[in-house]
Amino acid sequence: MAICEVCGNDYASAFQVHANGAVHVFDSFECAIQSMAPTCEHCGCRIVGHGVEGDGRFFCCAHCAREAGVMKLVDHV
Repeated sequence: MAICEVCGNDYASAFQVHANGAVHVFDSFECAIQSMAPTCEHCGCRIVGHGVEGDGRFFCCAHCAREAGVMKLVDHV
């Protein structure tokens, strides 16, 4: 069995995520998101979808970017 690096659960169906040369072990997508998903620089929520980028900052949506004063956005869809 493998131990989730977020919650410590020892789970037979744990899975690995390979990213940026590192290997991470999780027991659920919830733990993987908590560990790996970026956070919106305005509201702090986890960016699970594409999100938007402006001025080198990441946001969950255009509304949060505008609220943070960023008007030129890049959508990575």
